[in-house]
Amino acid sequence: MGARGKLCVASVLLLAGCTTAGPPAAPEAGPTGGSGAAAPEAGPTGASAAAVPTRCADRVVVAPLPEWARAGFSGDALIAHVLGDRGDIVAALFGHPLTANRGEGSSNKILWVASPAATPDAGTAPADLEITATLAGTDTTVVRKVAGGPGPSIVDLPRAGCWRLVLRWSGRTDTMDLVYAAG
Repeated sequence: MGARGKLCVASVLLLAGCTTAGPPAAPEAGPTGGSGAAAPEAGPTGASAAAVPTRCADRVVVAPLPEWARAGFSGDALIAHVLGDRGDIVAALFGHPLTANRGEGSSNKILWVASPAATPDAGTAPADLEITATLAGTDTTVVRKVAGGPGPSIVDLPRAGCWRLVLRWSGRTDTMDLVYAAG
């Protein structure tokens, strides 16, 4: 094979390595539970940057928790977790993968850890963590409460899929997506 043929083969191999296998990423669920990419946000120059849609499952990372959430863990412990969109709360997933209609003996255990940032309405806001979860692409919405605010919990949701969570506690609000697999 000549130099030109080798260059063509190398180019094809290089391009093949830059692609991903599998189906295209599904659009991210928006705050209303519908599908579609998030609204563009203005960058530091005021220009609008289009959001790149991602699969809901891609939000789970297995890595050390943020430094502010590591109390009780060794610093380099690898924990499956999801960070809230605002970065104010983390869901450490001890029941990973989360599963709808989980069988006996296992649970969807989530440890909620809030960042130590100042709380705007600590004196007047309820201390419980209120979770409003909406299944992407549907009108299915459920509410769950964690008594006493962020901490250990079992959060069971009725159906498999990508759930958009609105989390409210002590005058603070954050959002995140969690995937529940079929049980």
